[in-house]
Amino acid sequence: MRALVVDDSRAMRRIVGNILSHAGFEVLQAGDGQQALDVLETQTELPELACVDWNMPVMDGLTFVSEVRKRPEWRGITLMMVTTESEQDRIVRALAAGAHEYLTKPFEADDMRQKLEFLGLLPDVPVEV
Repeated sequence: MRALVVDDSRAMRRIVGNILSHAGFEVLQAGDGQQALDVLETQTELPELACVDWNMPVMDGLTFVSEVRKRPEWRGITLMMVTTESEQDRIVRALAAGAHEYLTKPFEADDMRQKLEFLGLLPDVPVEV
């Protein structure tokens, strides 16, 4: 399975990417919504998941979600907002725009794994002991 991490913070991309890698995902990265659209345009195999920050320069996460949802060929991508924005109206707006889930920063790796499991996106990988 493949995932796209969209966040303007390199550190946050690394943190989310590491969690997803350990869960069995091949991880792609983008620093803003426009870069993420450019990444999607170049993929022959689309990611099953995109983890998207809200506040980014060039194109914010909500606009990215809306743009992805406009493209029929991209509608199969599961979109999860991963952001510091925790106000109820923001969550409602993101879900109404087409996000499937919403994870508020800061979070633990288990929080993300629970969201992935809920979405049916947790690949079957052996647990490291």
